Amino acid sequence: MSYAVKECFLTLQGEGVQAGSRAVFLRFAGCNLWSGREQDRATALCRFCDTDFVGTDGVNGGKFRSPDELAALVEQVWDGGPERRLVVITGGEPMLQLDPALIDALHARGFRIAVESNGTLPAPDGIDWLCISPKAGTQVVQRSGDELKLVWPQAGIDPAELEDWNFAHHLVQPMDGPEGSVAAAIALAMERPRWRLTLQAHKIVGLA
Repeated sequence: MSYAVKECFLTLQGEGVQAGSRAVFLRFAGCNLWSGREQDRATALCRFCDTDFVGTDGVNGGKFRSPDELAALVEQVWDGGPERRLVVITGGEPMLQLDPALIDALHARGFRIAVESNGTLPAPDGIDWLCISPKAGTQVVQRSGDELKLVWPQAGIDPAELEDWNFAHHLVQPMDGPEGSVAAAIALAMERPRWRLTLQAHKIVGLA
């Protein structure tokens, strides 16, 4: 299998339980909820995405012909020793491309694998940390994992229903942009103790 990568870069994880951790971000091109083109946003299943996942023209982006070739890039970008190696695989929607062969190749290089997904596709075995961020109006089939991250507010999602899903952590994150989203996220965390507030720290401190 070949892989289409938008970008691959070293940064600090800015969201969720692992915020602050040094990590290689591996962003796959493509998504099943939006084409990524602005002219299609109004009809997309997810209309609030703030990420560019179109094409393979980002930093270290391109087409990779094998899992070993792509894992070697991740190791090169890490540019450090063997301790606490972490790769965060995201998109777009990473489950369109992530497969057991790539998981094995990254593990062979000592990486712990975290994945951020919309949950509409099942996750392969072997992922070390799975974050699901559900989108209103979609059928979420992956209802278990480590971290459930609800971008809020979203009309059409009932947080109480999500509390029955099998996740160790339930996080609410203010939607980027709309006025009042921070207050709404705080209110949810205050009203329902299962939920913890998470912020996009990378944007606050100016990281990619």
